[in-house]
Amino acid sequence: MILAIDVGNTNIVLGCIEDGKILNIFRIHTDANQTDAEYAVKLKQLFDLYGVGAADFEGAIYSSVVPPVNRALLGAIKAVTGHECLVVGPGLKTGLNLRVDDPGTVAGDLVLGGVAAIACYGAPAIVMDLGTATTITVIDKDGCFRGGAILPGVKLGMTALASGTSLLPDISITAPKKVIGTNTVDCMRSAAVYGTAATIDGMIERMEEELGYACQHVATGGLAPAIVACCRSDIVCDDDLLLKGLWTLWEKNRK
Repeated sequence: MILAIDVGNTNIVLGCIEDGKILNIFRIHTDANQTDAEYAVKLKQLFDLYGVGAADFEGAIYSSVVPPVNRALLGAIKAVTGHECLVVGPGLKTGLNLRVDDPGTVAGDLVLGGVAAIACYGAPAIVMDLGTATTITVIDKDGCFRGGAILPGVKLGMTALASGTSLLPDISITAPKKVIGTNTVDCMRSAAVYGTAATIDGMIERMEEELGYACQHVATGGLAPAIVACCRSDIVCDDDLLLKGLWTLWEKNRK
């Protein structure tokens, strides 16, 4: 069994994976102010609570888009499991050809999404991650990472709208009954859900037109189910896509 760690801007997702099967998933808040000891205590408490034996891990693999967290969290994982993490980044074999201007700037979560999409759904693929940011990335028919687009996350955008105006409130990200809202909250929800869904549909159409062929469509991230339900494109929701990508990279690099 391995421990797979995906550090996002809002949450850290930890998965216990054995032979490609995800046995447990834990989520803790991303906090750059936590020390390695504090993270170690959290990990130990989680493992004890769910009956996971730290000694059962044969290794760990780690991806992060929050550099200030890395030193403390990597130290905590070593302290609890006894293993140094494989870290997604330069030097790790991915099998993914990054055909972009500067491959060194491609975030680990985008690499994971591309690797997992190819492994689980095949290429070509358009991969959407709807979390703190909304990312849309393209894997071409040759399995190459071609780039994509980055938008403000749905919740982030709505929070900014509420904080930057006097009359608009914070809202939950749920679809109203109608696209044409008849009150302030429903107008905001319509834009958040139907507007984002329309953006995704439009970006898929334009990206496929630019490529010259159709793709598989895969979405992940905390807000994916709410948004994808309102998309007109045929999109598969896979909550565990990035953990699957970590397992795939572990298999490529374990030796």
